Amino acid sequence: MAKLLLVEDDKSFGEVLKSYLELSEFNVDWVDDGMLALPKFASQKYDLVILDVMLPHVDGFTIARQIKESEPETPFIFITAKTLREDILKGYKSGADDYITKPFDTEILLFKIKAILNRGGNTLSAHNDNFSFGKFKFNVKSRILYNKANDSRKTLSPKESELLKMLLEQKGDVLPKSLALNNIWGEANYFTTRSMDVYITKLRKHLSGDNAINLITVHGSGYRLVWY
Repeated sequence: MAKLLLVEDDKSFGEVLKSYLELSEFNVDWVDDGMLALPKFASQKYDLVILDVMLPHVDGFTIARQIKESEPETPFIFITAKTLREDILKGYKSGADDYITKPFDTEILLFKIKAILNRGGNTLSAHNDNFSFGKFKFNVKSRILYNKANDSRKTLSPKESELLKMLLEQKGDVLPKSLALNNIWGEANYFTTRSMDVYITKLRKHLSGDNAINLITVHGSGYRLVWY
């Protein structure tokens, strides 16, 4: 049972969210004050932290930075009413694995938590140019995407293959759009951006055979490939 730390100052919402996550078979500790978050985090090992941004005494961005300094491998998600682009970018720059604005669908939050917890060694294996994720196996050199569920094979185009490889190498983290554009297309401009959008759509179609896989657009940043 994964151990979660929830930092949320809205007592009604915090209580409801804690109960929902516990019904979803997570072990959840909840604190309602930013000042209590770091001592609680230091008291034991957590698999993931869920942080509000606007908290009394210590804000979520500050807590996130200190968590990353002490335990850089611990993933965290921001849940907040702050919807400005600058706040969202600040959240990702602080190392957040995701940023969800209120109000939100709790099932989507649950999907994101599972995707983050299940990524890495247990769900993505890579050896040289071979990847295994969800129902798929992917060989970079041959550009073959193999669906284990229905024993089907699809040969990707060179750009599809490079893009999928970069997404998989991120292991669920955001692939910055500018990085992909410069590495695959050689430059980032309006036309290459539109071209990349087309290839993202193609990859979504190729991966549609597994409902547990989601290729997410992170507006203003890039793309994330997640699965559970």
